[in-house]
Amino acid sequence: MLVAIVGATGTGKSALSLELAEALAARGQPVEVVNADAMQLYRGMDVGTAKLPVAERRGIPHRLFDVLDVTDEASVEWYQREARAAVDDIVGRGAVAVLVGGSGLYVSSVLFDFRFPGTDPVVRARYEAIADERGAGALYDVLAGRDPTSAASIGRFNVRRLVRALEVADLTGRPLSGTLPESSAPWRPSTVFGVAEERPVLVQRLDRRVERMWQDGLVDEVRGLLPRGLERGVTAGRAIGYAQAAAQIRGELTEPEAIEATAALTRRYARRQASWFRRYDGVEWSRSGDPQAVERAVARLLG
Repeated sequence: MLVAIVGATGTGKSALSLELAEALAARGQPVEVVNADAMQLYRGMDVGTAKLPVAERRGIPHRLFDVLDVTDEASVEWYQREARAAVDDIVGRGAVAVLVGGSGLYVSSVLFDFRFPGTDPVVRARYEAIADERGAGALYDVLAGRDPTSAASIGRFNVRRLVRALEVADLTGRPLSGTLPESSAPWRPSTVFGVAEERPVLVQRLDRRVERMWQDGLVDEVRGLLPRGLERGVTAGRAIGYAQAAAQIRGELTEPEAIEATAALTRRYARRQASWFRRYDGVEWSRSGDPQAVERAVARLLG
């Protein structure tokens, strides 16, 4: 059985996954969690990703956490292979695989019949040159004119994903959003639970969370990752919070500026996540901390 728990950052997905896993285990159904947060794949990136410490995982096996170095690039194609292999292994042993995370493209790559268009180094190099010469905003403007749905999902700052979206559009003649999976074509049968929160409440929660990241030692965490190549990492080096903390260490931002920049990016990212998962059909949504959410989920899964 494959289950997914989705939603924006800060809505309580990890807490729900633990409670659901314990409730199912109490009924004789073992559970293993599979990570679907792109940045929690990385070793040493703990504070800024709100990664659940091993000691707080309640003895429930967690897969695809801490599997990459910060210099490794995490592609959706690679993640799809690894996550599906983990799900097949878990389900094959009679356990429930619970996919948990807010990286929409990663979640979709597992749940749906999602095949990736090829690549062309010449096309990619052309768009990378535009980014080098004119910045990520120039790529965003081009993409927004051709595929506003993908542009809104990616945002103005992720050069790698902007380049990929434009490459796909050139190679296929279709926008990247037109190649995304439809929820009517699942990879395997699955049940999806969503966690949501009212926007004003979530914004306050996210702002406090960012402040706690600094209080809990994010700058020291980043200082320790810099010698390991954090800034060379195509994926990890651009992580929200990590890039800002690195800028603070270099003296380019003050601490209040780094915190505010991280909070603004986090709020924007949460908005894109919420929009992404609203496209899924058949999701059973609950509010953060709903005490009845686990009971409803168990009833739906076990009848």
